[in-house]
Amino acid sequence: MEFGIFLQGYNPAFRREGNPNAEHEALMNDMDFAIAADRAGFKYAWLSEHHFLDEYSHLSANDVMCGYLAHATERIHIGSGIFNPLPQVNHPAKVAERVAMLDHLTRGRFEFGTGRGAGSHEILGFLPGIEDMSETKAIWEDVIREFPKMFLQDVYEGYQGTYWQLPPRRILPKPYGTSHPAMWYAAGSPPSYVMAARMGLGVLGFSIGDPASAEQLVAGYKREIVNAEPIADFVNDNVLAVSTGFVAETKQRAIANAVAARPMYLTSNVFRYHDTFPHPEGIPYWPETMPDLTPELVEFAADAGALICGDPDGVLDAVRAYESVGVDQLVLGLGCDDRENTLKTIELFGRHVIPKLDTDPEHRTTRFRRQA
Repeated sequence: MEFGIFLQGYNPAFRREGNPNAEHEALMNDMDFAIAADRAGFKYAWLSEHHFLDEYSHLSANDVMCGYLAHATERIHIGSGIFNPLPQVNHPAKVAERVAMLDHLTRGRFEFGTGRGAGSHEILGFLPGIEDMSETKAIWEDVIREFPKMFLQDVYEGYQGTYWQLPPRRILPKPYGTSHPAMWYAAGSPPSYVMAARMGLGVLGFSIGDPASAEQLVAGYKREIVNAEPIADFVNDNVLAVSTGFVAETKQRAIANAVAARPMYLTSNVFRYHDTFPHPEGIPYWPETMPDLTPELVEFAADAGALICGDPDGVLDAVRAYESVGVDQLVLGLGCDDRENTLKTIELFGRHVIPKLDTDPEHRTTRFRRQA
């Protein structure tokens, strides 16, 4: 199993009080976390693209951040988690150009993740005429198959679709070296996992909450991926899961850090904006927020697999639960905790967990691309 980190420019209101530089610090800390993860042996750093989502995610121009990290890191792969390819948000030709440019800047270390956005507050800012958010699926499908053609055709043949058009043009630059970056899709529901597998896309499982929920989703994906009809130059057989991570020298210290980080405030923001998710019973509607965790609840959540929290030995056992259900890449959500605790999580995880579970020096996606 491989490992990554997830960054989103989280800037909650409670950190802004008395700190006019809170937004700047959140963005710069994310860059420092990616650099630290590169040094610690993590293989992937994923950066969100969100718009208008106050507190939850201020990382809107992730292509700019990816360009910075291309120069500031050496080995870690830098992924768009996501680039939004809906033509009303980002023109597909410009997305293809940015992907190829980042592929050059990283010398083949870029990962191309796409998706449809967080929910109505974000997407209707660009698509005010849409009444049913499910229409974004048709728009995404109208775009996604064209990217490999834009990457690989000397003169892109052009497209006349329902939602966008482009005459034949040279899309420049072409990707670095051979083939093109691995393609991923941010999937939520089981049918989305099956669709991604049939297309040969890796899955960004940002909504996987624990190993038990991962097991069914991974199994469904793996059943389909063997018969994929890839839209890209190669099949990216990969399921990624995300879990918020708190690692410290002792379990008690990790639990205290998790309590202080107030992760349920971030979860409240998830349901504030991701209104395409079913709203679970008992989850309050914004601006009411979920209660903060107590040490006992943190320990309960960690034991249930809903958090990665503990000392290195305990965390290793928790991570192995994800490995046992077939997750290909486990990504630690970072940014809830304060800067120094987050850097300690990265250091300890890199020193004590990664070497025991990821012994392959080559990135999985690099191998797929090389064998294309």
